[in-house]
Amino acid sequence: MKLTTIGALALSTALGAGTALADGAALTVFDWSGYEDQGFFGAYMEKHGTAPTYTFFGSQEEAFTKLQSGFEADLAHPCSDAVRKWVAADLLQPLDSSKLNNWNAMLAEIKDVDGIVIDGNVYMMPFEWGNTGLIYRTDKIADDQISLQLLADPAYQGKISIPDAASSAYALASLATGNAADYTKLNDEQFQQASDYLRSIHPNIRFYWSDAGQMDQAMASGELEMGWAWNQSELNLIWNETPAKMMRDVDKGIATWVCGYVHLKSSTTPVDQIYDHLNALSDAASGQYIIENWGYPHANAKAYEISDQDLITQYGFDDPKAFFEGSLFFDAVDPALEAKMLKEFERIKAGF
Repeated sequence: MKLTTIGALALSTALGAGTALADGAALTVFDWSGYEDQGFFGAYMEKHGTAPTYTFFGSQEEAFTKLQSGFEADLAHPCSDAVRKWVAADLLQPLDSSKLNNWNAMLAEIKDVDGIVIDGNVYMMPFEWGNTGLIYRTDKIADDQISLQLLADPAYQGKISIPDAASSAYALASLATGNAADYTKLNDEQFQQASDYLRSIHPNIRFYWSDAGQMDQAMASGELEMGWAWNQSELNLIWNETPAKMMRDVDKGIATWVCGYVHLKSSTTPVDQIYDHLNALSDAASGQYIIENWGYPHANAKAYEISDQDLITQYGFDDPKAFFEGSLFFDAVDPALEAKMLKEFERIKAGF
């Protein structure tokens, strides 16, 4: 319903002011599929008449490679663990926090995450955060049976899926092998243990997903029984009356991440329009929308005050610190280790 309302507003504004249509679309955003949802930036739509122009990536590795190859956009949407690498590659320009209207409303736990601020400069405006965890069909697998080790059970051949992303795969493997605390700096023995785990589950993988919707559909149809995925997938399945949920036992293994928007050096759109979009994304109303419609927690603390309190409690968003304590946090991986992960993950997917 909210999408329809916002879409109608955008259309009427565009029809009433033809120049606004081109103005709004002039802003280019490099993003994950799905984040073109106009419910995230209603204030931008009201001011500029239409949505930005979106181009999508399936993984941070893909996004980084494309940007290094010369792809240009105004804004991009990485997660905090990628920011230092993107800064080192000279892809980003700092943000002016004085132009971020909601900066002071950001959750303290989020602002303290490595990669948001580097050497005194703000490089990422945090937007959403949440979990990557093991989602399973509760009509097929009992709660006391579920574990990361179950992914390697031959009984689930062709019935599991994990992301086509080395960082996420090795986070899963580090949790499964008891090396979560050293995820960003695995030694040779720990790296081998993680790689061996990924090889052990490879025969059971039906596909490595690059679009979460692909995994959601396969789990809803019964094609999959387990998948390593994000909060939204769990809620999509529940909303579609599929018996499924995420394993949130920190002792069994779950990961936490923070993602947001960065200002690319290739940006050509006027700065005021850049900040119009960033301020719309970080507004409390945007936070309410993503909490209630996507099931992700938002970076703006005020969003929780205006959102459905039953959902806040149900999703566990009433205690942000609990999300960060005990789980593997996606921090920046040592560059040499990251290169090893990328190379080895390609070998594993190829069956070697």
